Amino acid sequence: MICLRGCQIRLIKTSKIYKILEIMLTSDVIYTFILICQICMGVMANSLLFIIYTYTFLIKPHLRKPIDWIFMHLTVVNISTILIRSIPELMSSFGIKDFFDDIGCQTFLYISRVIRGLSICTTFLLSVFQAITLSPSHSKWAWLKPKLSKWIFRSLLFFWVINMLIYTHIIGSVKARLNFTLVGEGYVNVYCQSRKPVAHKARSFISIILIHDIVFLALMIWSSLYMVWILYRHRRRAQHIHTSSLSSKTSSENKATYMILLLVFCFVFFYLSNNCLTLYGFYASEKNSRLEGIGGILASCYPTFCPFFLMKHNKFILRLTSFFSNMRMTFCP
Repeated sequence: MICLRGCQIRLIKTSKIYKILEIMLTSDVIYTFILICQICMGVMANSLLFIIYTYTFLIKPHLRKPIDWIFMHLTVVNISTILIRSIPELMSSFGIKDFFDDIGCQTFLYISRVIRGLSICTTFLLSVFQAITLSPSHSKWAWLKPKLSKWIFRSLLFFWVINMLIYTHIIGSVKARLNFTLVGEGYVNVYCQSRKPVAHKARSFISIILIHDIVFLALMIWSSLYMVWILYRHRRRAQHIHTSSLSSKTSSENKATYMILLLVFCFVFFYLSNNCLTLYGFYASEKNSRLEGIGGILASCYPTFCPFFLMKHNKFILRLTSFFSNMRMTFCP
């Protein structure tokens, strides 16, 4: 009887261990699958858009618009974000250890933060550009319209310089991860961990990052609300004026504005979600590298979904889809 009870207890413990291993294996498989889907879908969609914009600029210059420069830059930033945030996590999920040394960790974190800053700056520029374009001719922003195309390249160059300068502090603040049971405050991911920071330097750096993000995020939200107000006024006027020429003239501009508003909403949502998770992981007493991985997935959601919003209103994509639909109707009646 005692032997049977002992065997039963051992079987119960073994079954529990197998269940735990099965749950862990299932979660790892799902996590890896999400990473692969993000890399494939996001990189392919953004690359397709980049090729289309490049084709328009080189082959059909009469179709290009000043805002296409921002879209092209956004696709490059999106591809960089997806690859930089997802590939280290994917390597870890496949069991690859020591993927980064100290220099690799510093390079990885520096580039990922610069790209993160460029993402918020480019989305801000896109929102402000469309708000000024949509503003009425009698508004106080009308004088900026003729200068927009000249300022795009300068603005993008300024964003690169300012973000590269801000994040130089990161270069010496991280090292390769050796201890996998870290306790205490600090940055950590599957391969890297932060060095022990100097208190006043850490506070100054965090203050600069917060000011940078809050300023651009506030201006982005302000410009989006300004566009919503303009669209609301336009709709109220359209209820009294029913002219087909006016509606056809403004419909394309309104569609572009709705698309940009949707992009801004998605960016703000995923940005705040990722930041909340990052702050929790930074100040948590016990570190969980998978938490950083989930934060990476959230950070890659916006660049993954972004090209599909842009494709919806891209004339070249619309022509391709109508061409293939006509071909399918012709050969497969």
